[in-house]
Amino acid sequence: MVELKAIAEDNFIDAFNLRLAPGQEDYVSHPIRSLAQAYVYRDQCQPFGIYAQGRMVGYVLVIYDYDVPEYDIWHMVVDEAQQGRGYGSEALDQVIDYIRTKPFGDSDRVALTCNKDNLVAMRLYEKKGFVATGIEDEDEIELAMTVG
Repeated sequence: MVELKAIAEDNFIDAFNLRLAPGQEDYVSHPIRSLAQAYVYRDQCQPFGIYAQGRMVGYVLVIYDYDVPEYDIWHMVVDEAQQGRGYGSEALDQVIDYIRTKPFGDSDRVALTCNKDNLVAMRLYEKKGFVATGIEDEDEIELAMTVG
């Protein structure tokens, strides 16, 4: 069972200690960078630690884009030693449930980007209902879904 916990004073160092598997730095930013962005956008985002059995195993950032408006999922990562256990899938379900509460504004659109070569993540997102929008930027493709 996975649980999302807001990143706060008592757990942000745990996010710093998460490790990307070799090559994954091409696909996702480390939580250190993401937490810096969360600070800048602090009025419109929520960073979460992904926990399993009381231990942080991953990280994800939910941000609200007032200009579109839409919710975006940024920098989702599962520690290299914890991958392949379904934690990312369970966490994504909980992130979507969180977004359904509309914590920052009214929108049913959820978007994320994924590196075209990150086939594992692409399959996960498509399985959850995300669909490619046709928008691409260099090696990233945008996927989106509607939540009710």
